Amino acid sequence: METLKGTLKNKIDFAVVFGVKRANPNGDPLNGNRPRINYDGYGEVSDVCIKRKIRNRLQDLGEKIFVQSDDNRADGDDCRSLKERADKILKDVMNDDKKLRLKACEEWIDVRAFGQLFAFKAEKENKKTKKDEGGENDTQDAAVSIGIRGPVTVQSAFSVLPVRDKSDSIQIVKSVNGEPTKDNKKGPDTMGMKHRVDHGVYVSYGSMNTQLATKTRFNDNDAKLIKKALQSLFQNDVSSARPDGSMEVLKVIWWSHNCPHGQYSSAQVHRSLKVKPKEDVKDPKSYEDYVIEVDKQSISGLESECLDGIVAEK
Repeated sequence: METLKGTLKNKIDFAVVFGVKRANPNGDPLNGNRPRINYDGYGEVSDVCIKRKIRNRLQDLGEKIFVQSDDNRADGDDCRSLKERADKILKDVMNDDKKLRLKACEEWIDVRAFGQLFAFKAEKENKKTKKDEGGENDTQDAAVSIGIRGPVTVQSAFSVLPVRDKSDSIQIVKSVNGEPTKDNKKGPDTMGMKHRVDHGVYVSYGSMNTQLATKTRFNDNDAKLIKKALQSLFQNDVSSARPDGSMEVLKVIWWSHNCPHGQYSSAQVHRSLKVKPKEDVKDPKSYEDYVIEVDKQSISGLESECLDGIVAEK
C-alpha cells in the first residue's frame, strides 16, 4: 500500500483510568451478562467495548465512522450492515486492492486508526472444474478479503483491585410481555437479574505506531481527536446498566515521544503509570482513595500529560 505524507510524526502511548460506581461496565454474554471478571477476581472491560465507545465519541465529534452501532447511526446513513456501507462508498474501487485501502482510510477515521477487514463476495465468475474434462463451465463465487492494519492499539481494561467481592446482583421484574391474556388482562411480567460492580477503578493502555500510520494516513490531528474522545469516553453512553454518572474518566495519561519509533518501548512506558490505593486506605470505596502518578525517573526525557476527564462539546 502506498505510503502517504503528513501522517503521525512520532510514537504516542496513552492510558485511560476510569471509575465504576454501581454499574455494569461490560457484561459477559456467556455468564448471564454479569460484569466481566477474570479468574483472579479482577474486573475486565474488553478492548472491543472500549473501541466501540471511542468510535461513538468520534462520531459525536463529527467524524465519519465505518463500524457504526445500530442505535448510533449517522444522520442520513441508511446502511443496515457493514457490507451495505462498503458497497455504497467503495463500489468504484472494489476491484483495485490498492485504491480500496486508500479510499477506505480516507473516508473513515476508525479504519485508518484501528484498521478493518473487508470481506465480501465478488461477482460470479466462470471457472473450469477439475471434474469437467470436456471444458464445460461451472459458476462459482470468488470470495475476496482485504485486511488493513491500524496504527492504534487499545488493550482491555483491568481493575486495579479485585472486584469479585465488590460485585452484586439483584432480582428485578422485567415488563417484556405486551400482549394481553385470553381474559383481556395484562400479561405476566418476567423475573430477571441485574448485575453491577459497586466500586472499581480500571486502567486501559494503548499505543499509536508511526510505521502503520504511514500506511493508513493516520495523522497528528486524528491522534488529538482520539485524545479528546478518551477524555469524554462515557458521554452519551448511558443505559440501564450504566446510569449517567456511574462511569467516569478519572485521568488520561498521554506520552508523546520525540522520535518515530519511540524513546522507550510501550511496555516500559505503561509500567511507569502507578495506580494504587493510598497507603493509609485499606479498603478503598471512592476514587479519592487512590493515587494516580507517573514514575518519570523510569522514563527520563519522555514528555507526558496527565489530563482530567471532561464533558466535551459536540
